[in-house]
Amino acid sequence: MSDIHISILMEDQAKMGFLNRKFLAQHGFSVFIEADTNVLFDAGPTDSFMKNATLLGIDLKKTDCVALSHGHWDHTDGLAALQLNRLKRTLVAHPDIFSDRHKATGEYNGTALDQKDLTDSFDVILTREPFSISDKITFLGEIPRVNDFEAQKTPFSQIIAGQSQEDWVMDDTALAIDTARGLVIVTGCAHAGICNIVEHAKAVCDEEKVHMVLGGFHLLAGDDQLGKTVDYFSKNPVDRLYPMHCTDLAALCTFHSYFGITKLCAGDTLLL
Repeated sequence: MSDIHISILMEDQAKMGFLNRKFLAQHGFSVFIEADTNVLFDAGPTDSFMKNATLLGIDLKKTDCVALSHGHWDHTDGLAALQLNRLKRTLVAHPDIFSDRHKATGEYNGTALDQKDLTDSFDVILTREPFSISDKITFLGEIPRVNDFEAQKTPFSQIIAGQSQEDWVMDDTALAIDTARGLVIVTGCAHAGICNIVEHAKAVCDEEKVHMVLGGFHLLAGDDQLGKTVDYFSKNPVDRLYPMHCTDLAALCTFHSYFGITKLCAGDTLLL
């Protein structure tokens, strides 16, 4: 199997640096995947992911494709600083990423990216269906919400035709990487539910074995969803679990207690 590198460019915490290698952390998420093609998955909230990439020796000009997990600012707004327009890379996302979305407080919670600017800079592919980025990497498209404990409530709203409606973040999606050890699933925030995402990835890729799940799990302590998620992974074992962004400390502690997880941070890298 050829090597697959996954580098964490942005996360809510940064790994310990030293002298001139001080990694930055912000509330947000971004990873760089080097497999049979180079994919930037999410871009965090600012250009800080680019600074971390430089510290890791990653040349983002070698990006072949940008994929966006969903249209929240903490996953998308950093993309505005990345100048790839001269070579017209592919950008793939769900068509709802430009929704006019808001928090329960009323604050704007969507992306600052302009659709026209993106179209000028990228070959944009907006799809609800799964999309093959390469032979190994699949954009999973819209995630079916099939179980009875995930995506059951939402604090968000969106404005459609001047009317406020519930926002279920239907654009939330993930990537699946085909490896000899099984699927590697990388998720941005898991608003659709991390278990729903895993089941959809297995169906789309026709592969039951899941080697790794990495990214935002969107889990909070004191929620029935956490216990049922732990039960799911106990019954459907994964070799390597890495809950990160949008997963609170108590939930991380629960995962560590059950599965002995290691917490990954901005600046960490994985070699498969």
